[in-house]
Amino acid sequence: MSRMDIARRRLFAQHLVTPALATPADVVRTLGAVQAQDYSGAKWALGMRMREATDAAIDRAFDEGSILRTHVLRPTWHFVTPADIRWLLALTGPRVKQAMMHYDRRLELDEPLYRRSRNVVVRALRDANHLTRTELRQEIERARIEIPGTQRLAHVIVRHELDAVICSGPRRGKQFTYALLDERVPTAPSLTRDEALLELTTRYFTTRGPATANDFSWWSGLTVADAKRGIEMAGNALEREVIESRTYWSVSGEPRRRIRSPLAHLLPNYDEYFIGLKDRTAIAERAESRDLVKGGTVLTPHVAIIDGQIVGTWKRTIEKSEVVIDLRLVAKVSAAERKALQAAARRYSEFLGLPVTLLG
Repeated sequence: MSRMDIARRRLFAQHLVTPALATPADVVRTLGAVQAQDYSGAKWALGMRMREATDAAIDRAFDEGSILRTHVLRPTWHFVTPADIRWLLALTGPRVKQAMMHYDRRLELDEPLYRRSRNVVVRALRDANHLTRTELRQEIERARIEIPGTQRLAHVIVRHELDAVICSGPRRGKQFTYALLDERVPTAPSLTRDEALLELTTRYFTTRGPATANDFSWWSGLTVADAKRGIEMAGNALEREVIESRTYWSVSGEPRRRIRSPLAHLLPNYDEYFIGLKDRTAIAERAESRDLVKGGTVLTPHVAIIDGQIVGTWKRTIEKSEVVIDLRLVAKVSAAERKALQAAARRYSEFLGLPVTLLG
């Protein structure tokens, strides 16, 4: 089996070939979590995996709270569902806090300050009094807790997210707000650590496989030992394959399906198709250089793919009357593939409800 075969199988696993999920919450639940550092891009990531989706409908789901946005897995925002947020934070939050300890010391943030600011935040947000980050800063400073600079405030907010104190609230216009998690999220049965690890392991390899234990460790923020334990607990639910001398895992009984080529996607930055894996070389077979899929800031632009392979990047400019897409190819494409890219641009146009102009 080749790397291109791996990429094609992941397209199916990611619900990118035949989008069939009904709601934004269905997508987030199925994938376990969806990186949402870029809110607009993350909405498109959900929309591509749904039968019918619009940008406005996903905004409504977010404001209603059927999907939430918080820091989990790694020190970045993710969409999660209310049913999953508590056990995901309990499982992965300690590792994120550990990763942030160095910055906490540098920023002179300690446990007494976190406790004091937590009390202020709880009082300020009580009774569904949703506040913006700027308003939370004002409340904290009113209590004579000094948090100068945006980075120090960001770490305070993230810590309260990781401790399951706060999460996203409904937007106020285009501004994001915070809410008390206990007020925003219905109570749910708790999971033991092993139950949570098994659940996350199963969802990961069902939607990102074939993938390695190192891929899962990187995505989840857990240790490689935890990743291997999750695979072991999954037992026969996962299937082991050795491809080019590396051990991959995927869901057992996965059907082998063929793509009707060419199939093009305009993926947003941080899409789970590539950000969900540590080793992304399987999607770089057509690119001029694999350097495009390596490094710490890899694939932060929007990415154009054909049949699962990266062929370029794109930028969007959303204006009042249209969206302009500037496509920059890094691989040669055929006439049929260019038409497939145009079809992908039309799908994005329908999602936004705006005409599209494709450049490049």
